[in-house]
Amino acid sequence: MGNSAADLGDLPRTRLAAPQLTEILRRHRLYREGRTGGQRANLKLHDLSNQDLSGQDLTEAEMSGAKLFSTRLVGTQLGGANLYAADLRLAVLERAVLARADLRGACLRGAVLNEAVLTDADLRDGTLLTKNAGGGFDVMAFDSVLPTEMSCATVRAADLSRAKMSNAFVMQTDLSDAVMRGTKFGNANLSGSDLSGCDLRGADFTQANLTGVRLHGAVMTGAVLRTANLARANIIGAVFDAADMIGVDLSQAVRPRNLAEAYVDLPITLAQHQAWVDTGGRDGTRADFSELDLSGLDLTGAMLSAAVLHCVSLVGARLDGGQLAMTDLAFADLRRARLARADLRGANMNRATFCGADLSGAQLGAMPLQGAVSRTWRSNLVRARFDECKMAGADLRGAQMQNASLAGADLRDADLRETDLTGADLAGARIGGAQLDGALLTGVDMGKARR
Repeated sequence: MGNSAADLGDLPRTRLAAPQLTEILRRHRLYREGRTGGQRANLKLHDLSNQDLSGQDLTEAEMSGAKLFSTRLVGTQLGGANLYAADLRLAVLERAVLARADLRGACLRGAVLNEAVLTDADLRDGTLLTKNAGGGFDVMAFDSVLPTEMSCATVRAADLSRAKMSNAFVMQTDLSDAVMRGTKFGNANLSGSDLSGCDLRGADFTQANLTGVRLHGAVMTGAVLRTANLARANIIGAVFDAADMIGVDLSQAVRPRNLAEAYVDLPITLAQHQAWVDTGGRDGTRADFSELDLSGLDLTGAMLSAAVLHCVSLVGARLDGGQLAMTDLAFADLRRARLARADLRGANMNRATFCGADLSGAQLGAMPLQGAVSRTWRSNLVRARFDECKMAGADLRGAQMQNASLAGADLRDADLRETDLTGADLAGARIGGAQLDGALLTGVDMGKARR
């Protein structure tokens, strides 16, 4: 792998006393506010290991070569900060803002960056440097390269849009649900990483090492994957529309199988599932179509309630009037599918993709449960994608739709009462006549919706 910021133990680093650090932070705050006595924080080559800097404003701070081993930086403002060759191993940077930060050559091995903002950040490799007598940096060797490392880190639901990560080491890293639109990964090593549910539209993976990566539910529309290595990569449920796949060999990737490859007889399987439903599980067999390719099939009115369709591909399939209550459709690909008037109450549609599908009049809300006490089972549409869907008159009452994408969807006259839409994207959605009484709309910009 070569050198990393963590290997530069010979660089002299200054450990500040608590009053000194407090004063530097105070002066930086004044600097940010444009007040008298302000001074930009200079923490270059300082040892800040195990400190708690959570919530501090270190925007544009000078922190190149700093040691931040196991430092808490929860919610810290680090936008535009210079963290060149910084040692951030095991640092906790949850919800930290690192937009436009210079992280070239930094070591983020084992760091926690859940929900952090790294838009336009620079995580490319740097050049090995050493401090000279004048306090500046000298190049240690002309050809010495200091790669950025984010291996074994946890970066769930972070925003790395347009970040520069060429040549970076991002192995065995949890990037699930991260937004990485237009991110540059050229020649990067992402082997063994989890990219499930990621938004990778327009990302550049030219010559990247993607061996063994998990891409369940990832959207890679318009991504560039020229000569990328996807050996043993699990691409079931991934969306590759308009992706540049020149020179990509998918023969060793894990892909969805069709019915023939899986030795599944569809009519017999559906009949056995019907018997299983009718007898409450005493007869028949529960249908399991997980990770199969059922694209384009006509399943109009099919009985699939409580079936297992995890990571199934149903692109363009016909399921009008289908019975899918309590069905597991997590990570399923239902782009352009026809589901008008389908019953999806209580179904698990976590991170499923319905873009362009017809769900007019469909039931996607909570499922009443029989018993002595009146209860309901809420449908799970968390982080599901309904961009440009037809959902006029759909019943979504009581559904869990946190962080769902409904951009451009037709929700006219839809029932969204008591629905949890926290963090959902309703940009361009038509909501005229929609019922929103009791809906949770925290973080939703309703101004972008259309009446």
